[in-house]
Amino acid sequence: MKKTLVDLFEESVRLYPNNTFLLEKTGKVFEPTTYTEVKEKVYQLGAGLQALGVKKGDNMALLSEGRNMWVIGELSMFYAGAVNVPLSIKLEESNDLLFRLIHGDVKFIMVSGTQLKKIRLIKDKLTDVQKVIVLDEQDHYEDKEISLTEVQKMGDEYLANHALEEFLRVPNSIQNDDIATITYTSGTTADPKGVVLTHRNYTSNVEQALTLVNIDQNWRTLIILPLDHCFAHVVGFYIMMSRGATAATVQVGRTPLESLKNIPLNIKEVRPHFILSVPALAKTFKKNIEQGIRAKGKNTVKLFNFGMKVRQIYYGDSNLDFKGWRYLLKPLVALFDKIIFSKVRENFGGELKFFIGGGALLDKNLQKFYVGIGIPMYQGYGLSEATPVLSSNGPEMYRFGSSGKLVKPLELKICDSEGKELPLGEMGEIVVKGENVMAGYWKNPESTAETVKDGWLYTGDLGYMSKEGLLYVKGRFKSLLISSDGEKYSPEGIEEAFVGQSKYIDQVMLYNNQSPYTIALIVPNKDNLKRKGYNLETEEGRKDALKKLEKELNKYKKGGDFEGMFPERWLPSTFAVLPEPFTEQNQMINSTMKMVRGKIEKAYAKRIEYLYTAEGKQPLNQENLDCLK
Repeated sequence: MKKTLVDLFEESVRLYPNNTFLLEKTGKVFEPTTYTEVKEKVYQLGAGLQALGVKKGDNMALLSEGRNMWVIGELSMFYAGAVNVPLSIKLEESNDLLFRLIHGDVKFIMVSGTQLKKIRLIKDKLTDVQKVIVLDEQDHYEDKEISLTEVQKMGDEYLANHALEEFLRVPNSIQNDDIATITYTSGTTADPKGVVLTHRNYTSNVEQALTLVNIDQNWRTLIILPLDHCFAHVVGFYIMMSRGATAATVQVGRTPLESLKNIPLNIKEVRPHFILSVPALAKTFKKNIEQGIRAKGKNTVKLFNFGMKVRQIYYGDSNLDFKGWRYLLKPLVALFDKIIFSKVRENFGGELKFFIGGGALLDKNLQKFYVGIGIPMYQGYGLSEATPVLSSNGPEMYRFGSSGKLVKPLELKICDSEGKELPLGEMGEIVVKGENVMAGYWKNPESTAETVKDGWLYTGDLGYMSKEGLLYVKGRFKSLLISSDGEKYSPEGIEEAFVGQSKYIDQVMLYNNQSPYTIALIVPNKDNLKRKGYNLETEEGRKDALKKLEKELNKYKKGGDFEGMFPERWLPSTFAVLPEPFTEQNQMINSTMKMVRGKIEKAYAKRIEYLYTAEGKQPLNQENLDCLK
């Protein structure tokens, strides 16, 4: 059966013509745009693209903040028969942007006014680009640039002079296997790859994801993740579109920081029913909640903490377990909800039912916190190469620590390093097969052949299936710690524990590549160290701070508070304090907040080598002391 994104959109407009599809705030309030109104804008711009010379199969880049025109722009590309190459606005270095535009064979670019300068800096090297469509009015336009308004006028003229059937001939000719997007992702390695996703990849994943959660046409979501990533792409607006629901975008600020600051206010204004999140954002929300509680005084803090403990005991780690005696806590749970947690939820608009977490693995304590306040954060799992959703916890079934039930239909097996399927419960590489598996990597047959074999996608992720039918993802299969005797272990769980349990460690990456022992690269929380009384202005103070960091790591070793949580051989024997955090700007984390281990290892190769010397193994070494200044 033919089911392209064009088909999906047309069906949604037919079923929900007067429902609000998009919400956007450019002035004082969020303004609604109905499904019918979006269709009119898509037809207008799609016809303009055809008139501009866009041909079926042409690759177009979209470089813009999340906004109505992002969604309308992509849909319009499909109506011109084009392929979208969505680009992150966080690509600051011209080389990264340039690589994607050239490697992606981009002929046309759709760009916002704030991002236009990036294109202008490299335009002389973009010899294959025919036109740059600027979404916001400019005082002047350079060579090859054209305003959105002009393209829309061309669309109006085209539709006035051509039969509607003639305009629709191109979008109606699109087939399931035609390419919809080429999404570049660095994953956790240094080399970007273009993930080729077809129209059927997207529509099948929409169908699959809806087997895990039911979306009502009256629901709203606020998309706080970048639209260029397929998690926000699929769950943020294509799933909402398929149900006639509403997708809002964060008010675009003059700077990225201003846009981030708009999120809390926008949440209150939109009153979403669910929000997509990643661990970094979840931690920020939690921090803000706790700061708000502390501001109300010690008694409120005590009441909040006690109420949180009661609710966490009551709800437990899963809704699969019989609560038994915990039902006795129900009146107390209701009381705390009325006097504390309902007020916390008002800061999220009062309608929020749950978060869905993707990207890096969610800390179990973080999940418990959100269940405690009455807004569960359900861990999901997916990757761009699978369009992306593969599994998720949800209202019907959840267990903390797991990545939930598989979408349906989907085949999954767990394989060892030789590709042999392992029995239920054993850990290995997660391998999946379904209509959502990518068509391959753009112009990269070698990587495609390594990743997709006989229709099976080798994810590179480590995990196992439980008897309950829940998937547990334990880290990267290809970024394992490897000891000198060849034994392997995934570092993610240990790294999460260090960060989750210590307020003095913000980020950490473990490293062992057939080395004598494991080491840790640490980004400390200097503010919390100072609050604790460590004077980082003096050498003695810095030495004491390093001893404190060492104690935090040693809590997991014999005699420590968390003894036995992890095999001791994989715990770090020493550590390096780093001079700066891992950020998207320095390209040490990607857009889903996963560490780009290859780049971190390359950037700190000398520090890593130093840690395997007698001097470097001592935590109080000079380099650590200098980095704490």
